[in-house]
Amino acid sequence: MARARVGHFATSDGRRPSVVPVCFVLLAQTLYHAIDAKRKSTAPGRLRRVRNLRANPAAALLVDHYVEDWRRLWYALFIGRARLIDGGPEQQRAIAALKRKYPQYRTTLPLSPDALVIALDVRRLSHWQASSPVRRPARGRAQRP
Repeated sequence: MARARVGHFATSDGRRPSVVPVCFVLLAQTLYHAIDAKRKSTAPGRLRRVRNLRANPAAALLVDHYVEDWRRLWYALFIGRARLIDGGPEQQRAIAALKRKYPQYRTTLPLSPDALVIALDVRRLSHWQASSPVRRPARGRAQRP
């Protein structure tokens, strides 16, 4: 997860789902992403994901890796309860971690110290990885050293 660059954050207001790509960081059992300064269609507090979380804190983050060599595919689905963080030490730790992971948050698009942060407290992890590119010996045959 430390090298994965983008996740897809899923929320629902109870009637319809919504998914957005996000830059994220994992600290212990919590995933964080921030509402950055990129141009948005509405104010941060009015974004669909924020409205959805106020109505329904159940959320998920999907991180996947796709390459043409399908033996190297994988995904991880983090499911939990999301919280909005708009101040305090947890917000500052999350913003600092995001800035360490994404240099763009330090240079190109500086992440404000008071940016709204979304925390996903992970309660369940589902994951999958394609078979290893290394060939396994046939059943019943001894493996060569």
